[in-house]
Amino acid sequence: MIHKILKDTFGYGSFRPFQQEAIESSLAKQDVLLVLPTGGGKSICFQIPALAQDGMTIVVSPLIALMNDQVMALNQNGIRAYSIHSNIEYEQKNRIFSEIDRGEVKLLYISPEGLQSEQLRTYLQSKPIDLIAVDEAHCVSMWGNDFRPDYVKLSMLKAAFPSVPIMAVTATADGSTQADIVDKLNLDNPAIYIGSFERPNITLTASPGLDRYGQIKQFLAQRQEESGIIYCTSRKSVEMVSSKLRADGFSADHYHAGMEREERERVHQDFIYDRVHIVCATIAFGMGIDKSNIRFVMHYNLSKNIESYYQEIGRAGRDGSAAEALLFYSYADITLLKRFIDDSDADSVYKEVQHAKLDRIWDFANTAHCRTNIILNYFGEYKSEGCMHCDNCLNPPELFDGTRYTQMALSAVKRTDEKLNLNLLIDVLRGSGRQEIMMNGYQHIKTYGVGREIPSKDWRSYISQMIQQGFMSIDYSAQGRVRLTPLAQEILFEGQVVKLAKFVWQEKKAKPKRAARVTEFEVDEPLFERLRKLRSAMAKEQGVPAYVIFPNKTLEELSAVKPVDEISFSLINGVGRQKLEKYAEAFIGEIKGYLGK
Repeated sequence: MIHKILKDTFGYGSFRPFQQEAIESSLAKQDVLLVLPTGGGKSICFQIPALAQDGMTIVVSPLIALMNDQVMALNQNGIRAYSIHSNIEYEQKNRIFSEIDRGEVKLLYISPEGLQSEQLRTYLQSKPIDLIAVDEAHCVSMWGNDFRPDYVKLSMLKAAFPSVPIMAVTATADGSTQADIVDKLNLDNPAIYIGSFERPNITLTASPGLDRYGQIKQFLAQRQEESGIIYCTSRKSVEMVSSKLRADGFSADHYHAGMEREERERVHQDFIYDRVHIVCATIAFGMGIDKSNIRFVMHYNLSKNIESYYQEIGRAGRDGSAAEALLFYSYADITLLKRFIDDSDADSVYKEVQHAKLDRIWDFANTAHCRTNIILNYFGEYKSEGCMHCDNCLNPPELFDGTRYTQMALSAVKRTDEKLNLNLLIDVLRGSGRQEIMMNGYQHIKTYGVGREIPSKDWRSYISQMIQQGFMSIDYSAQGRVRLTPLAQEILFEGQVVKLAKFVWQEKKAKPKRAARVTEFEVDEPLFERLRKLRSAMAKEQGVPAYVIFPNKTLEELSAVKPVDEISFSLINGVGRQKLEKYAEAFIGEIKGYLGK
């Protein structure tokens, strides 16, 4: 049944990793924690159970724009879905409630604040609810990158709907955040599915922040018609970069929390509907973006942590086609971010965690090793071979045999029972006489002082590389202690050779390079462009974003396969029954015209 819904409604012939397992667990009335990358198909995991059952599914979502975009996409597929939020008029709400009363609504999107309304909650308790999906579930955790107090109040869901399974979904959750989500939402023995955090269609590049605008201009000159986001730390930078881009002839606008709500909404809509190609924004331009054809995300400044960076770059390439992420960084960036943490009203434990996380994104920016593996290892997906879609894999730096240094560090961690933080580990290796070492007796272990000839800054670089390669990890929930990973055994006892980079901060980086189109199809570029223009015209006529009709991935497959009848057209990924009826004739006609038939 679920395979039939997948093909007939959404147009896909097979499930992606963990989709089927999450759906089947939900249908078996089991709570679920699902962590999949942006674009990994999380929404289908609660939308298919909604369609497979008689009742209604409630989806808790943090932003009005995100709710509206998902509802619009569902409506395009012929699914009765609505959102209830503060911008919905009274009469429209009444119509929605009437349809709910008649059992006609399959999915209802509500904000976490909306569920605090006792009146609405009581009303929903009287209805047949099959599933509650909590989207962006990392917002419930103080360890997550976007903690929201209103999400913590969702702990009441289990008490309010005791017989209804909960599915918590997110793209960004390390081990501490995953445990916190289960705890805060009171999930009952949940099925936990953690997908790969790798995004092979996104090419990762980091570059020192020298002449940032010049580098941006050079990058964009080759991408005139492509959609992208440039994130900046300050509103001033947002407006400055946007103004310069417009002056240089680029289609650009800006977005930040200091603008009037109507103006922010205009910019958001212009971007969604492809009336403007580039938006320069603070992170206020965040989770509400459900646009699948974003081809690049740039960070004008260093991100505050890997979770934020990972979530923000995930707004590119949601359709599975090639995309690029370019990060600029400087010591000024990290100094400013450290000051933000120190000047906040948070307690000392939270500040310590945020400082440690900032150190990891700094390591990511400065690494000479595979950038993808830093992200994977950070989230507990340990991998050491290169990804071949980051600048360091495409342009490898000079390496040397660092096995001895790695064994020194791993041995020190092991002999101190994994009780050292990064600074203390370096001090033990260099034979420091600091009081904490003497009080704990670390001066008596075999590896005390074995690396005293190596300067502290060099050790910091080497240990950062070891963490990046997955031999160690940082436990943020335990005062930033360094832990050994399963890969450490291979270094200590199995003779694996470790390569470390001859690394100098701010050394020259590979220039951003154009990513190749990532597809299993041999795309016919001229036909792809014709289909893209047809899609744009149809979208304009219907008043919907182009990607809602078909994502780029579907157009790529159409241009490669060139179906000229409805049966072959229906076999294309992304073509469900509803879209077959609405769009097959026009697209087949365009293909036939291109082929001269």
